[in-house]
Amino acid sequence: MTWFVVVVALVAVERVAELVVARRNERWSRARGAIETGRGHYPVMVVLHTGLLVGAVVEVAVADRPFVPALGWTMLALVVASQALRWWCIGTLGRQWNTRIFVIPGAGRVTGGPYRLLPHPNYVAVVVEGFALPLVHTAWVTALVFTVLNAALLRVRISAEDAALRELARA
Repeated sequence: MTWFVVVVALVAVERVAELVVARRNERWSRARGAIETGRGHYPVMVVLHTGLLVGAVVEVAVADRPFVPALGWTMLALVVASQALRWWCIGTLGRQWNTRIFVIPGAGRVTGGPYRLLPHPNYVAVVVEGFALPLVHTAWVTALVFTVLNAALLRVRISAEDAALRELARA
């Protein structure tokens, strides 16, 4: 279990790195007149993503979930792939990337990198990580609960982002 806690802790550190980048990009965006939209769901997103990390570790400890090598190593590979996709998204969006939704007047829509393939590739990374991380150590309840709640949240989030992108196109 120790190595699983280390994996989850590394994902938590990655999340903190994302927040540092997001804060820097928020300051840059606001300096250019950005307007934030979709604020209402953001606290729910923070709680849900924190719950994923805590829930995975707690479930493994409390329910004494075993490590199943065929499942665990496959899921770990998916976690690593999801991180790579996430940082490809962050790199492609550059200063326009954020954990919040900002409309920056005059900014164009980014259509390169993974965005040339999918409209919301970062959420592919979120979905994959959401089920794969807990399943590294067979925390299936956490994987299931996160996946269901995240699906509901992503409906709201993607709708808010799409509205912001339409606003950006009009600006």
